[in-house]
Amino acid sequence: MKYSISKTFKNTLMAIFLFAATLSQAQEVQDDKYSKMLKDLLEHNVTEVSVNDLKTDDATIIFLDAREKSEYEVSHIKGAIWVGYDTFSMRYLSSIAKDAKIVVYCSVGYRSEKITQKLNAKGYKNVSNLYGGLFEWSNEKKPMVNNAGEQTTNIHPYDKQWGKWLTNGTKTYK
Repeated sequence: MKYSISKTFKNTLMAIFLFAATLSQAQEVQDDKYSKMLKDLLEHNVTEVSVNDLKTDDATIIFLDAREKSEYEVSHIKGAIWVGYDTFSMRYLSSIAKDAKIVVYCSVGYRSEKITQKLNAKGYKNVSNLYGGLFEWSNEKKPMVNNAGEQTTNIHPYDKQWGKWLTNGTKTYK
């Protein structure tokens, strides 16, 4: 009896180990594909800041959300100002100083990179694009709020094709 319990325990541990290793490898493959997609998609011609390098407790940072309004309403970084992409206008920034610390984000960084370029062209001096965007923010389990200001894990993935890059959070197509 002792041998069968020991063998069962050993088999259970081995199964758990193999399952964990498989998950880890799958996540690494996903991370590698995501990194390659970002490398290929973005121009990388503006200052970029990663989610992990961003000092999220810095109250002087002004976050600008360059996604569609429907995406912003599902979730955004607390305190972020919606500026949109297709409807972007410099008038959204009329009260923001040209030397303010600004971080622009969208879903993965493409739209926000374009908005960052526009801000740089208009003389804003301390603007960064959030590399990996709100998807990376969500994947790193950073806090988001909904339109009512309540903490949420819901995130609008834009569409199902882009949603595959979200590994954390609840995909909400509203």
